[in-house]
Amino acid sequence: MRKVGIIGCGLTRFGEHWGEGFRELAGEAGLAAIGDAGLTGKEIEAIYGGNMSAGRMVGQEHIGALIADQAGLNPIPATRVEAACASGGLAVREAYISVASGLYDCVIAGGIEKMTDISTEQAATTLMGAGDQEWEMFFGATFAALYAMIARRHMHEYGTTEEQLAAVAVKNHEHGSLNEKAHFQNRITMEQALNSPKISDPLKLYDCSPISDGAAALVIASEDFIKRHKKEAVWIAASAQASDTLALHSRKSFTTLAASVEAGRQAFKQAGISVKDVDVAEVHDCFTIAELLALEDLGFAKKGEAGREIAGGRFRLGDSPTINSSGGLKACGHPVGATGVKQVIEVVDQLLCRNGKRQVSGAEVGLTHNVGGSGATCVVHVLRR
Repeated sequence: MRKVGIIGCGLTRFGEHWGEGFRELAGEAGLAAIGDAGLTGKEIEAIYGGNMSAGRMVGQEHIGALIADQAGLNPIPATRVEAACASGGLAVREAYISVASGLYDCVIAGGIEKMTDISTEQAATTLMGAGDQEWEMFFGATFAALYAMIARRHMHEYGTTEEQLAAVAVKNHEHGSLNEKAHFQNRITMEQALNSPKISDPLKLYDCSPISDGAAALVIASEDFIKRHKKEAVWIAASAQASDTLALHSRKSFTTLAASVEAGRQAFKQAGISVKDVDVAEVHDCFTIAELLALEDLGFAKKGEAGREIAGGRFRLGDSPTINSSGGLKACGHPVGATGVKQVIEVVDQLLCRNGKRQVSGAEVGLTHNVGGSGATCVVHVLRR
């Protein structure tokens, strides 16, 4: 396996893009990544595009071909990658494998979703396709309901409180307020979070990530290519993926995502580091309880302690590690196919010291954690400056 680095990043604003369509967002992110890398399309050998459900949301399938066409990169191979909300992270992993193996020297990994052109009800139904259609969606479950069950069990086992969940939202909105690409750039108070409408008890409106549009792209290249073209790079020190049961009810525990534990274990082993070496991390906080699970499953906090630590002021900007400096899915937004790629871009920008007001001083090692469904897929990457 060859050493692989990231040499270009492109990111649209996340939010409601009423004036731009699916193909425009894809083109904007892809061209920005190529421009950031200082390359032309001639150097790109393949494309891996993460997308969950363009067929249901905008009526468009054959996404790989569309991306290559829109970017003017025909006839190179372009492949759609799907793993629900982990589609973006998996696209990065597939691109990494293709370069590390020696198949290609320079590729694009991207992700995109256009979610606001349909109703909230239609979006919720489409997203629930990432769960178990027969045993969850058929009986009326939504992801808010599934994560509410997880939250209730976490409260029962560890004494987690609604105030601790709200503290996650307050922290991530504070970070998002400093991010010009974030869907929500407003700070919120504990009182606002706790008094927001209930979505699925105990989860309230501010416990839930929004429905967003957006796209993100990376240029990923081999060490030889990077040296030959004299490019600055952030190195991919580890790429790991793990799976778990599709349905939540089939798991041994509601309060541990086994795929997160396993993907994290593999990633730390590959990178030759421990969790204590991580300076900045983007973890999957589709709901506030999901961030608590991520911190505990990856080892940033002891089981049952993440909520108390966040409520006590940990994991904010300036802390080590800083968690979700972008605002996370909660404030930056969650266009599901793009999220995993955006996480990597945030960490790359942190390691290259180009994040402005939300820069983590001296960051050298970063981690991304991208989850599909209620934890059936997890992709973890470790990045080094």
